[in-house]
Amino acid sequence: MLNGNELYALDINGASFLKACGGPCTEGCVTLARIGDDAWALGDSKRPDAEPLRFTTEELGVAGIDPARFGLSA
Repeated sequence: MLNGNELYALDINGASFLKACGGPCTEGCVTLARIGDDAWALGDSKRPDAEPLRFTTEELGVAGIDPARFGLSA
C-alpha cells in the first residue's frame, strides 16, 4: 500500500475528476479521480483552489466510499 508521501508525490495534473456525491445535490459536490494504481484524489467542487486530498483504495473503503458507485473502477 502507498504511504502518504508516495500519494502526494503523484502528479494529478490532467486527472479527470467526477462528481461523487450520494444523492441529488445542487450546491456542489465531492469530486473523485483515479490518480494511479490504488490511488485516488478527493476534491471539493465548492473549493476548486484547495488541493485534493489523496487516499488509497483501502482507505476509501474504510470510509465507505466505493469508486465503482461513481463509475470508476477500483
